[in-house]
Amino acid sequence: MMAAFKQTLRGRLKLNEPMARHTSWRVGGPADRYYEPANLDDLAEFLAQQNSDEPIMWLGLGSNLLVRDGGIRGSVIITSGLLNKIECLDDGSVRAEAGVTCAKVARFCARQQLIGVEFLAGIPGTMGGALAMNAGAFGGETWQHIAAVETIDHQGRRQLRQPKEFEVAYRRVKGLPGEWFVAAYLNLRRGDSNMATARIKELLEKRNTSQPIGLPSCGSVFRNPDADYAARLIEASGLKGRCMGGACVSDKHANFIINNGNATAADIEALIEYVAAEVESQQGVKLIREVHIVGELA
Repeated sequence: MMAAFKQTLRGRLKLNEPMARHTSWRVGGPADRYYEPANLDDLAEFLAQQNSDEPIMWLGLGSNLLVRDGGIRGSVIITSGLLNKIECLDDGSVRAEAGVTCAKVARFCARQQLIGVEFLAGIPGTMGGALAMNAGAFGGETWQHIAAVETIDHQGRRQLRQPKEFEVAYRRVKGLPGEWFVAAYLNLRRGDSNMATARIKELLEKRNTSQPIGLPSCGSVFRNPDADYAARLIEASGLKGRCMGGACVSDKHANFIINNGNATAADIEALIEYVAAEVESQQGVKLIREVHIVGELA
């Protein structure tokens, strides 16, 4: 149920906004409401004005996400490019808001001679998403470096939470119901800025060589199973290049599904299900999706 929003809001509200404009797969039906907050205070006011039963979805860069063709009921709140403050605090920790890209965090920390999060440069998302799923790349994981997080609830109230208040596992974080991440505090060690920058460059070159950068995808579709790789299992099942409609398994990296330009969300979801079924049939391994599927069928 839509709230009657007051004029005190400073952000921008759009109605029936096509999510295909905001997801890295370039697919997805319309969101009932799409809000771009001016800052954290404005976000708090927007949430406080919502009806208590209003569904809320958070969006960063739109990676690791498949929005179905029927779109999203409720409100989508965009953080990328808006909640984008990052700073070094007096105690040496780094505070990054949810809309700051992971790559920007990696580069910022390197410039501050703080090391350990160079792997973030390989994650095509924002800190909000990285917190929500314990995102990782090249052997590193987000929550290994979290000292505290800021959350916000449906009434717009903000809290400072400690890592012990969350259940953190591989690509999964279970937090407090009704609270969402709005900022992270990173506890890092001092190190060589030049070496950290060189490591970031090395990881980006490795990613660009092995992944289909520049084509519409969501990043990795499936989690890696224990002691194996989803891409290897998919390739071993003869699925590289397999297509359904405009969606195809990448010829470059089998754990990526590409939108060739005319894919629907239904094409992509059907291909995900087909790949998982074939790998289980041929390799005896049940792949678990890393990508989140949201919204309604057309």
